[in-house]
Amino acid sequence: MTSRIPALVPEALDPDQARLYEAIAGGPRAAGPQHFALTSQDGALRGPFNAFLLAPALGDAVQALGAALRYRGDLPDRAREIVILLVAQHWDSAFEREAHEGVGRAAGLLDRELAALRDGDIAGFAGTEGAIARLTLALLAGDLDDDGWREAETAIGAAGVFEVGTLVGYYGMLALHLRVFRVD
Repeated sequence: MTSRIPALVPEALDPDQARLYEAIAGGPRAAGPQHFALTSQDGALRGPFNAFLLAPALGDAVQALGAALRYRGDLPDRAREIVILLVAQHWDSAFEREAHEGVGRAAGLLDRELAALRDGDIAGFAGTEGAIARLTLALLAGDLDDDGWREAETAIGAAGVFEVGTLVGYYGMLALHLRVFRVD
């Protein structure tokens, strides 16, 4: 699969693109342990981040939302990664799977749990994680019925349901961009 857009290398960026590049490559995603490569060997951003540079004002808003979800959300790390990996499975998003299996492993997901999530199998998740996984699948299917709402709201509250819904929407948008721009 050939990307539909070129890899935008740092030395070829205009000032707005360069500011966005620095916000991504020098921000919280680049701090601490790296569970996936954020840039390629030539310095271009990998995954959906390269496409963010096409429209720096929008790309900055998108990357800021992603950073807020990853680093300032209230869900436990394991639960957040369960949501993201279920979105990756739903959209068959190889980049999201690669990136977030590493992050998920660091958050404590076991290899058997990662394999189950690759198949969309949530049977092994119980308690709050099970409720979050069921909520995620319902949202990926398009809605949440009243029983699902009651379970999710009891487990994580309305704010938690909002966070999961935002994660599903954000990572679904990234998966769409990855597919449209043919990002491997």
